[in-house]
Amino acid sequence: MSKKSKVEEMDEAVKDQESFEDTELDTINKETSEVGEEEPALSVEEQLKEELAKEKDKFLRLFAEFENFKRRTSKERIELFKTAGQEVMQALLPVLDDFDRALKELSKSEDKEMFKGVELINVKLRETLKNKGLEQVEVAEGDAFDAEVHDAITQIPAPNKKMKGKIIDVIEKGFKLGDRIIRHPKVVVGT
Repeated sequence: MSKKSKVEEMDEAVKDQESFEDTELDTINKETSEVGEEEPALSVEEQLKEELAKEKDKFLRLFAEFENFKRRTSKERIELFKTAGQEVMQALLPVLDDFDRALKELSKSEDKEMFKGVELINVKLRETLKNKGLEQVEVAEGDAFDAEVHDAITQIPAPNKKMKGKIIDVIEKGFKLGDRIIRHPKVVVGT
């Protein structure tokens, strides 16, 4: 096919479309003139204004939906960046527990230099993790048990009435990354 015939075909398609639109407008005008006495006939201009209003409404709804989508995805992206290192942090939590146990045992030994060295490494690791957003969930004996925050390992009879429903012992420390708890503190609760 030559370029000229393609252009001619396109011109014919445009003319067919225009004649179709003219036929539709004639049909609409006839229908409105037949009904004319009961309802006022809409002029072509009024019909176009009505269609324009519908299209504007569609556009505004689509635009609002797109804005909501952008807002939601940016919020999800920010949340993802905040917790991007969550798996790495969770993998390092047992190392922190081991450091605590090692420091407890080294404090019993007579080699104070070794204790200082391990303590310095522990402090450096904890500060680095803290700078990356890891925080320890503060739990102390005597605090009220909260099922949203604490993980009750077991319940034992409370040593006194004041300790009922309170934390008796902390078995494992809890940690949070940003606002999300990545490991709940494991506690013993008094009954």
